[in-house]
Amino acid sequence: MILHVANPSGARATGSGILVLQEAFGVNDWLTSVAERLAGLGIVAVAPELYHRSGHGSVLSYDATSEERLPFRKAVTAEGLGLDMRAAYDWLVRRAGGGVDAQRVGAVGFCMGGRTAFLANAHVPLAAAISFYGGNIPQWFDLVTRQHGPLLMFWGAQDENITREQRRLVADTLNQAGVVNTQAVFSEASHGFFRDVRADAYEPRAAGQAWAMSVEFLHQNGLLAN
Repeated sequence: MILHVANPSGARATGSGILVLQEAFGVNDWLTSVAERLAGLGIVAVAPELYHRSGHGSVLSYDATSEERLPFRKAVTAEGLGLDMRAAYDWLVRRAGGGVDAQRVGAVGFCMGGRTAFLANAHVPLAAAISFYGGNIPQWFDLVTRQHGPLLMFWGAQDENITREQRRLVADTLNQAGVVNTQAVFSEASHGFFRDVRADAYEPRAAGQAWAMSVEFLHQNGLLAN
């Protein structure tokens, strides 16, 4: 599995790390730009290619149809993702050139990656996990009681892929299980609102607020120094 690594400058390095988890389109330029943005804050950011079991074609066009994405997504299983999250976490804390504290690793993911951030938080001892519009999380409710770090979850009220009922079910289930979580719903936003390279979904106000909340969340959970 290839990991795309963004390292902070020595002066800014905080000793923390974060998994940056892809959308259905793979580890593309936009996702690596998010990793670089996090590295700019002082965090070692790694983006694993979650389609590695499908062979070539880890990056798909934003115009790729569901049928074109299907062969790649079918190769992604909960079991395989659990192994991938463990491998990426272990690389961060053991092989990233030193300096990454095992107690100061988080995750952030988008869409498919938002769901995977929830899974990662169950499989490895994350300090915090951020999920952007992670659909179909209820299929993994067996992992609720295994969550390690607090969760910050972002949703778009105009998202046609994730219903209000699903959002509420996720929040209620986490609350009932005693998982520390924050749910943020942006009234003007749709699916993919944080992706600033696609004008059809990007919502700058929601994206700006979500980034500010994410940075504060990372501060509060020890990934960034106060």
